[in-house]
Amino acid sequence: MFGRRARRRITAVDRLSFTIPKGEIFGILGPNGSGKSTLIRMLSTLILPDAGEIEVFGRDVVADSLAVRRTINRVSVDAAFFKKLSAWENLSYAARLYGVPRGEARERTASILEEMGFSREKMEQPVEALSRGMQQKVAIARALFTSPALLLMDEPTTGLDPVSKRQVQDHTLRVRERHDTTVLLTTHDMDEAERICDRIAIIHRGRFIVEGTLADLRGHVGRDGASLEDIFIELTGKELVELDEEK
Repeated sequence: MFGRRARRRITAVDRLSFTIPKGEIFGILGPNGSGKSTLIRMLSTLILPDAGEIEVFGRDVVADSLAVRRTINRVSVDAAFFKKLSAWENLSYAARLYGVPRGEARERTASILEEMGFSREKMEQPVEALSRGMQQKVAIARALFTSPALLLMDEPTTGLDPVSKRQVQDHTLRVRERHDTTVLLTTHDMDEAERICDRIAIIHRGRFIVEGTLADLRGHVGRDGASLEDIFIELTGKELVELDEEK
């Protein structure tokens, strides 16, 4: 006699409620499996919520998904691009999709790739010939190229060296400054969250256990000089790496 073991239902995101003002960089910090990527995928209309409502600039992600998609761009740790094409060609293709005039597209492509640390030679190499870190930067550059109203960044700097991380962070800040872009960033990197996020939420087992500015978080634990790592350990009882190892 054969049977199928019943699947255990897992609640990836549990009763979250939050609002991100326009132009804010909002960071979500948490271990693997805490619900960060699921939240990003729901906001980008890739998966549907089982319950509740999600709105992006007043548009429901279920009822008005096409309108939502026009306002967002998403970058994840699993970069997606045309590997046979060069970095330059990948961004040029994105420019054509969004109707950017050819002259403006060339100027913006050169500017973004240079800010990301690409030499002229690297710009013209097939993406498949680049290092993983450089490939990730191509995906990030393509997302930033369109200056979306909402930029969803799902652990975008994972696997990048410190210099590349700083380049991505700096360009994200520039995009926000120039275009008033709203950014939702999920990350494992405490320093990254402290450096570029206006507000930070710590997510654990699908729920926000605290949310606010770094000063708010310090006030929550009653320690004015506490680092984000100190706050995380105090609220979860463990270091981030320990929670990752439990998954």
